Parts: sequence; C-alpha cells; structure tokens
Amino acid sequence: MIESKYMNPYLAGFFLGIVLLVTIYITGRGLGASGSIKSVVVASVETVAPAHSKETKFFKEYNSEHQGSALKNWLVFEVIGVIIGAFISGLISNRLKLKLEHPSGSTTRARIFGALIGGLLFGFGSQLGRGCTSGAALSGMAVLSAGGIITMIAIFGGAYAFAYFFRKLWI
Repeated sequence: MIESKYMNPYLAGFFLGIVLLVTIYITGRGLGASGSIKSVVVASVETVAPAHSKETKFFKEYNSEHQGSALKNWLVFEVIGVIIGAFISGLISNRLKLKLEHPSGSTTRARIFGALIGGLLFGFGSQLGRGCTSGAALSGMAVLSAGGIITMIAIFGGAYAFAYFFRKLWI
C-alpha cells in the first residue's frame, strides 16, 4: 500500500458538520463520546454490583431516563464505529503502527502515566461540564447555543494558553 496524504482538514470539517446535522435530524441530539463511557460504566456496575446500582440515586435516575440496557445507547455504537473506522482508515493508508511518542526528556512510563491521569481528568471534567468537547462545544454550536459557543472559545483559549507553557516539552 502506498502511504497517502491526510484528508484536507477543511473538507474533513465540512463532512463532520454534515454528519453532525444528520445526527441531530435523526436522533434529535448531537454527537458526543462521554455518554458512551457513562453507559459502559453503568452496565459494568449493574453487572458486578446489582444491589448497589439499585440503591444508588445516580443509577436510579440513569435507568429512569434510559430504557433498556445501558449498552444499547446509540452513543456506544457511535464510539464503536469511530474505533472501527479509525482502524480501517489506518489500515487503508498504511498508518497502522503501534507506537508511543514522547519528548526526548521524558520516559515511556511518564508518558503513559500522564496520559492516564489526563484521561481521568478529562472524563471527570466532561461529567462536571455535562458533556465532552464534541457534545458540549461542537453540538452546542450546531444549534447556536450560547453555552456551546462559550465552551468552544474556552477550549481553544485554554489550549493556546497552556500550549505556551508546555511547548518546550515537545520542541
């Protein structure tokens, strides 16, 4: 296979917008990934500790709002589709390699630890913010929500502010 160039980011953004609009039209809500993680956690707790899930307020509220198995939430299928699509894309473009990148002054262990801590903080923050970046910002902006626009400004503003302080780790 010949290594191909990445898709034009403007074209990819256009396609993402089309997918987002179609998703809103079909499901009545936008895209998001953090809801799928919540569904997997709920299903796991219900399997491992069913008595606990029946007595806890969070699980009672979740089950009253979501009928059927938590794993039948369409967001779970969305994330599975993203993973499969990314795998196929990597396979087709000959970019399917297992590698871990980190700056020269860091170790593999520190990179993995940092990624795990960052992922946990992101997951916690997405629950505090009632959605991840795609759910809160992208879908919010698609329906012209003031909260979605403010969220997107905060995401990019925060990223640029932190990049200034952490750029030397990667240069």
